[in-house]
Amino acid sequence: QVQLVESGGGLVQAGGSLRLSCAASGRTFSSYAMGWFRQAPGKEREFVAAIRWSAGNTYYADSVKGRFTISRDYAKNTVYLQMNSLKPEDTAVYYCAADSRGTAYFRLRPQDYDYWGQGTQVTVSS
Repeated sequence: QVQLVESGGGLVQAGGSLRLSCAASGRTFSSYAMGWFRQAPGKEREFVAAIRWSAGNTYYADSVKGRFTISRDYAKNTVYLQMNSLKPEDTAVYYCAADSRGTAYFRLRPQDYDYWGQGTQVTVSS
């Protein structure tokens, strides 16, 4: 059974940084893509970033490009989201997700991901 557990959320001032972690277990993820999504109150869940577990190539939403970095640690089975230059509009619950289909392209819709973590709150104050 796949389990994804996020950590690292919190309250930070605008311009600050946070690093989110997603510990994955229950399966070999080498063929998977791992994604981060976020959902603000009253809004739909939106794609933030993704990484292909084996190759390490990445993809970002335009809103976070240049500020956020997704990475993975093979040995720890953990995916990270380093968030710099945070803005109040980054405030949301952040979710880690796994896409098991191993497609050649990154999938950006929440419904394309098979497994989800419980989410971690990120709040950026102005």
